[in-house]
Amino acid sequence: MHERSSVADLVESLRKELDRYSPGEKLPSSRALVERHRVSPVTVSRALAVLAAEGLVVTRPGAGAFRAARPRPEAARPGDTSWQEVALSVETAGEAVPRSVDASGVLATLAAPPPGTLELNGGYLHPSLQPERALAAALARAGRRPGAWGRPPMEGLTDLRAWFAREIGGPAGTLAAADVLVTAGGQSALTCALRALAPPGAPVLVESPTYPGMLAAARASGLRPVPVPADTDGVRTDLLAEALRASGARVFVCQPLFQNPTGASLTAERRREVLRIARAAGAFVVEDDFARRLVHDDAPPLPAPLAADDPDGVVVHVCSLTKATSPSLRVGALAARGPAFERLRAIQVVDSFFVPRPLQEAALELVGAPAWPRHLRTVAAELRARRQAVVTAVRRELPDLALPHVPPGGYHLWLRLPRRTDEAALASAALRAGVAVAHGRPYFCAEPPAPHVRLSFASVAGAGELAEGVRRLRTACAEVLG
Repeated sequence: MHERSSVADLVESLRKELDRYSPGEKLPSSRALVERHRVSPVTVSRALAVLAAEGLVVTRPGAGAFRAARPRPEAARPGDTSWQEVALSVETAGEAVPRSVDASGVLATLAAPPPGTLELNGGYLHPSLQPERALAAALARAGRRPGAWGRPPMEGLTDLRAWFAREIGGPAGTLAAADVLVTAGGQSALTCALRALAPPGAPVLVESPTYPGMLAAARASGLRPVPVPADTDGVRTDLLAEALRASGARVFVCQPLFQNPTGASLTAERRREVLRIARAAGAFVVEDDFARRLVHDDAPPLPAPLAADDPDGVVVHVCSLTKATSPSLRVGALAARGPAFERLRAIQVVDSFFVPRPLQEAALELVGAPAWPRHLRTVAAELRARRQAVVTAVRRELPDLALPHVPPGGYHLWLRLPRRTDEAALASAALRAGVAVAHGRPYFCAEPPAPHVRLSFASVAGAGELAEGVRRLRTACAEVLG
């Protein structure tokens, strides 16, 4: 993330220096630019590529970079896009849900923070935890496979579908490869499931609080999220049954394991109740099993996915390799039975045709390599150590913030702020203090019961940065809370 800002800084510096050179005159060598600006060779290469794309320099292999002979083109006249406000706001008769989508909660976790900011709001593993060597090796092997660049089956590679089926269904083999679709990551799978299972304008039940990306996907599909409160044991099943009756919803989206943002896991009793209630109501349960491969090494044995105990097709299962590997390994799976599978398949094919075959082949190489279980063990140990470090820091530095639950899996903590705290102001103050955190409002689809903040402990370099990030958050709290 800091590489991008270094490239931008170097581009700006070189733009200012270009006036000192005549058209066609050679610029300093890449080595000289590296030494002068104290940046990496990759940064110099990328900056020169930007200037070449703008027509300001010309690069010649083996000769270097030269100031372009032609002058910089004049800036184009800015267009007038105000007409789009009318076109995008016109609603058809009977349109139940506004088409505008608030993606702020998603953008907050994807945007690169300013240089020097500690990222405690991220949703992915820090590069030091990503299996970069194993991924590179898997991609290289995948690229050499016969037919690796050809068209894959629309449902996904058979061997990869079979691997996901074993992972989801367990050793009993309750799922077959034919029950699985390979998707372009978990977010794509969630969006596909929502569009397939509920018509535009329909209500969809969600945990409260819940993942902002799911709320954005639901609203973008024209659905109306309806909250069902959750506690440290997961969704409140007594309120789930009532919400299904009152709303008429036929879809409930939940994260039974290490829920985002609370970290809660459904108890055994509530797992049974969720399936019983949904089955009685004729409703689907979309199980977002995003964190199973982010279990900590001191966690008790994990329960099987809800889909493994569901022969009747009530559960539509979503999972992904992305969280446990790299943001760019966007390979996930949808598992379903019956007519729902055909609906899901049709929507995915229309939306995206298929997941690129080289990416599927690389995923298959990765999960079949000896490095895969070693990587998962490393992540499990490191996440446990980071969780302990951030919990210790929070309890020492932020005693006024309540921490009701410490999960043995996932990558985040959910802290309750004192009543009437302006959580958006706190997030802004934290950014000024040099730490990025996620405030709680985007995690609720209705009025939140209390202000919250979410801290991620996976997206920084280690325990030292976690402790420093909490100290910076203490500074922000002192500013906002007094």
